[in-house]
Amino acid sequence: MKPKILLEKNQFDITVKRLCHQLIEVHNNFENSVLIGLQPRGTYLAKRIKHELEKILKQKNIKCGDLDITFYRDDFRKKELIPNKTNIDFIIEDKNVILIDDVLFTGRTIRAGLDAMLAFGRPKDVELLVLVDRRFARHVPIQAKYVGITIDSIETQNVKVDWKELTKTDRITLLSK
Repeated sequence: MKPKILLEKNQFDITVKRLCHQLIEVHNNFENSVLIGLQPRGTYLAKRIKHELEKILKQKNIKCGDLDITFYRDDFRKKELIPNKTNIDFIIEDKNVILIDDVLFTGRTIRAGLDAMLAFGRPKDVELLVLVDRRFARHVPIQAKYVGITIDSIETQNVKVDWKELTKTDRITLLSK
């Protein structure tokens, strides 16, 4: 089956901007809120969201970090996983945390992210932001509050998110095996 492009660059940019405006409605100036991108691919979205928020709000103090979940995954002993670097140089205690990932599928990555995040303190609130929600395949009861696009797909399909930082273009594609 031929790959299906779900979002091209312009739609991709509009989706990121829409997510930022939704965040602003809830978090105002982000003085008590922080962004945490899940390694490896959620960090691209988190940095993009941070940059866009700073442009919209005309401020440079939005806290954004990267969280490695490798050793919190329930399958880390079964796979050859290469740890990434955690970079959280701020306190999350009593903060509103927006956990960010590119694709929500089974929810197991987010569960690992929640466990890993607690090593940095106990947040006041945790919300989930994802670019793509594949809503019919959850293994754990996790739901995103902020969603770029929602798709209905089957287990044999994959969602590929291309980031201009890696592939020179922003695009979301649905692939069939």
